[in-house]
Amino acid sequence: MSLNIKELTSEVNKRGSVARVVVVDTLGSAPREAGANMLVWHNGQSGTIGGGALEYSAADDARKRLGSGSTSPHLQRMPLGPSLGQCCGGSVTLLTEIFNRETVPKILQDKQTVSLRAITKNGDDGSVALKVLNRNSSSIAVKEGWIAEKLSSPSRVVWIYGAGHVGRAIVNALLPLPQFAIVWLDTSHDRFPDNPPENDVDILVANDLAKASTHAPDHGEHLIFTYSHSMDLDICHQVLSKEFKLAGLIGSSTKWARFRKRLIEFGHSPEQVDRIICPIGSIHLGKHPQAIAIGVVSQLLAS
Repeated sequence: MSLNIKELTSEVNKRGSVARVVVVDTLGSAPREAGANMLVWHNGQSGTIGGGALEYSAADDARKRLGSGSTSPHLQRMPLGPSLGQCCGGSVTLLTEIFNRETVPKILQDKQTVSLRAITKNGDDGSVALKVLNRNSSSIAVKEGWIAEKLSSPSRVVWIYGAGHVGRAIVNALLPLPQFAIVWLDTSHDRFPDNPPENDVDILVANDLAKASTHAPDHGEHLIFTYSHSMDLDICHQVLSKEFKLAGLIGSSTKWARFRKRLIEFGHSPEQVDRIICPIGSIHLGKHPQAIAIGVVSQLLAS
């Protein structure tokens, strides 16, 4: 996990101010790793640092700090023992920071890779924390009163064609996963939800989705769930005409047999055509949109 500036900015714009609680260190057995974090506001939260009594206590403390008007970072080590009603046996160190519309833009040190910010006032310049971060595999380091934290940067671009029930379920399942950048396409604004997650998803409306797919980056990933078989076929044809990492199509074995024959007739080799996964997901999970989404996201995470 790492610092997601886009998510933090979005929540601050909606809530006015939010608390961010991040695990900066663990000792022994702990429910989450260093870098796991959650955002907390007065009547809700997103993300998780492991659930249970630890998360409940940390969220409660964060809300008290929001209510008090305090903006000072708060660092605390919490034993995961009887005092929390837990038996992990280890401990975690948590950092709670309060962010608002004025402070969010100030937390960036290097807009490409790292946020460096002071926790306490001292004479250090944060260089020690940066050195510790650069020589270990964690996404976060706290040293000499400073925090150095890697910024999240999606490593995989997923184009999702179709804003129907299945497309919506898959978008909702992918949204919390920071490694995925989502481009969501359909032929009309009316086909999208009334309140689409526009801060977290790039929404693209195009009359010709197959033609729009030509603008996808090479080695991108394509999930095809439109309302039209002919449209699905055209998109598959265009996707096969460029480099891609993964392509998946909703449908039955009968649909795929027909599509496979047509795509080979279009000039694609059988080996290339067979790179398309159809049906995408797991038929054993059923046909409910959420069940399809679980299968699809599982395949993406395993690939």
